[in-house]
Amino acid sequence: MWCLLGRKAGDNTQVRALATALGLGFEEKTIQARAWELLAHLGPAATLAGIRRGASSALQPPWPDLVISAGRRNEPVAQWIRKQSGGRTRLVHLGRPWAALERWDLLITTPQYFLPRRDNILHNSLPLHSGSREQFAQAGERWRRRFERLPRPWIAVLAGGDSGRFVMTAEKAARLGGLASDLADMTGGSLLVTDSARTPVEAGGVLETSLGAPNYCFRYRRRGPNPYHGLLALADAFIVTGESMSMLGEAADTGRPLFIFDLGDGGTPWWRLAHGWRYKPLSDRLAMRLGPRRMRRDIGRIQAALVDAGRAQWLHEGGLDAAARAIGAAPARGSVEDVESAAARELRASAEAVRRLVTAR
Repeated sequence: MWCLLGRKAGDNTQVRALATALGLGFEEKTIQARAWELLAHLGPAATLAGIRRGASSALQPPWPDLVISAGRRNEPVAQWIRKQSGGRTRLVHLGRPWAALERWDLLITTPQYFLPRRDNILHNSLPLHSGSREQFAQAGERWRRRFERLPRPWIAVLAGGDSGRFVMTAEKAARLGGLASDLADMTGGSLLVTDSARTPVEAGGVLETSLGAPNYCFRYRRRGPNPYHGLLALADAFIVTGESMSMLGEAADTGRPLFIFDLGDGGTPWWRLAHGWRYKPLSDRLAMRLGPRRMRRDIGRIQAALVDAGRAQWLHEGGLDAAARAIGAAPARGSVEDVESAAARELRASAEAVRRLVTAR
């Protein structure tokens, strides 16, 4: 089994989670895409034209029985591997494919994509992740002492960044920091903050300097030990930027109060925004326009499902009183088994579907 890994941490988390749950052993293959890879991937060809082969892991025989992939950049690579194997390699893809649905043996998807109900498509409610309560508890013990000087409740702020049409600007970062600080002040607590690989440098700096409440702030680009899993174990509540499905899913699985910060631009037309002309949002609009109809994506479907189910609330100026009350009324830590078991059930069902695929040969 080969796991194709790219530059998106959320995609890699899902691929590794599924491979680990299978318990069959796997090899990781890191794929480095070229800057213009979108052009190579607009067509249906099984090709390596869009990747930097010298910077990527070696792709050579013996070819694997199974490839697990996620993300547009790795799709042609997976198809190319199957071609080299003479069609023997089975392909499992997480998320939403560009290639025709029938070109995949199994697709594992989530509600933000508009994939149909088919025999080779498994629908889950949230992205996969493999963090167990035991793993999080271990991470929590490693980080607890560093946070002990900060007053409770501990409110974790998980900041993502640029993704498709969503852009983390300095203005949005300042607003996020201000709202989080106000909520911490209202509850008498503190903030445990981490940005991510997708957080622009300027926005991350503005977020850090806008924190007015007691806080611990980790900046991804400064390297050092990452507290992310420790935050999932220890935080009493979470604020998560809404463009990150993986962070939303992992925070929701803790069963603690979850507040979503919207990185959208409201009703302002994109062409009136300076950041609307950046490469990432422009390329995303190009992909949505030129790709097949199934390339539509609406992250709001997962956000709405979380809010409708009472598992999350929106974070905004007018809702801080309600957010503070929700944190104050949260049950004692440790009562999250039902929520965690739901995530575990989806991961187990996904692994069973893959296992049936490879054992039916």
